[in-house]
Amino acid sequence: MTMFDGRTKLSNDVVNEVRRHFPEHVFEAIIPRSIRLAEAPSYGQPISSYAPSSTGAEAYASLAREVLVGDGVQVLAFQA
Repeated sequence: MTMFDGRTKLSNDVVNEVRRHFPEHVFEAIIPRSIRLAEAPSYGQPISSYAPSSTGAEAYASLAREVLVGDGVQVLAFQA
């Protein structure tokens, strides 16, 4: 799920419907709408460099961990 805006009923409804229809095919991580995510490409940087402590960077890091664990990779805890 990307471009999620938790302030809107529509975003929440979409998440619920997609998870209901595709329960085995949807990651738990949700990528929010974020100004920092929108700005990073303009500066030629990934979000992990441009704004590493932003909610968008944390969400993508969470997604990456979820993918790795799903592929059987042992992921160590990381503290910033």
